[in-house]
Amino acid sequence: VSAGYVTGAIFVLAISSYYLLKHKHIAFARRSFAIAASFGLAATLSVIVLGDESGYELGDVQKVKLAAVEAEYETHPAPAAFTLFGIPNDEEEKMDFAIQIPWAMGIIATRSLDEEVMGIKDLKEIHRVRILSGVQAQKQLEKVKDGTATPAELEMFERNKDDLGYALLLEPFTDDITQPTPEALEKAVDYSIPPVAPLFYSFRLMVVAGFLMLALFIAAFYYSTKHRITQPRWLLKAAVWSLPLPWIACEAGWFVAEYGRQPWSIAEVLPVHTAVSNLSVSDVVTTLVAYTLFYATMFVIGFYLMKKYAKKGPVPPEDDNKLDDAIGLGTQGANA
Repeated sequence: VSAGYVTGAIFVLAISSYYLLKHKHIAFARRSFAIAASFGLAATLSVIVLGDESGYELGDVQKVKLAAVEAEYETHPAPAAFTLFGIPNDEEEKMDFAIQIPWAMGIIATRSLDEEVMGIKDLKEIHRVRILSGVQAQKQLEKVKDGTATPAELEMFERNKDDLGYALLLEPFTDDITQPTPEALEKAVDYSIPPVAPLFYSFRLMVVAGFLMLALFIAAFYYSTKHRITQPRWLLKAAVWSLPLPWIACEAGWFVAEYGRQPWSIAEVLPVHTAVSNLSVSDVVTTLVAYTLFYATMFVIGFYLMKKYAKKGPVPPEDDNKLDDAIGLGTQGANA
């Protein structure tokens, strides 16, 4: 919801700035600029607070996604540093050219200075154990289903049944998940971690876009309170060019949320490769093409209408100019 508020505020700020740059609808643009600046600043701060809470939740319940987003290959001593930028090296499982802020990740993810943020290597070892546990549960499951399980086997199944989903990670790499080869096990362990680089860069793209919008709203709010909206033309131009930022941030955030849960459709229960439907390829292609054409058409129509009415403005130009002159905010006043 807060991200939607930010998107709306940026849109209003950009259109208002466009009017001010073109010396059109100045009275209206001044008011809408000031409202968008104050509302957008509050909404952006709300998004940052909620994002911080999301980071804490990741550290608690989605450790794999957090490790991948931060490219944390090693479990470093607490408190962990936050990597501003670097180049993830999956082959050697390390971060190249890392620029870090000490302690920041530990505070964000654990709210403490003494709790570790688990790295990818340690998570893989945990997954290895759970895959093998799931294999044992899968073996016992067959006996449970046909009613031949002994009390000891039932007890073993109850002990390992929570790891059945991990055994399913072996399916792409072996024909019999109850008899995995060492090679299949290694591939399943690697498969249990989402690709690091796309998540690492997408998250930082989202954060950069978010803080650019925060800086824009702070500047816009400052000049609004000083009644100097029309003076810094760089700010007006920046507001216009910032129009795509909320969409970029939202798409990057969506990518992190969805791609970061791979390989699971239901975490630790149902892998994506097992969750496929029974639809034919032609059905899927037809549906995908239909949705793509529909939403592309809606986008073109929406873009055309927004552009048309943004240029037209809120009221006829002659009425707006009269209002500008009445309150002393005409073109000459704006240029003063």
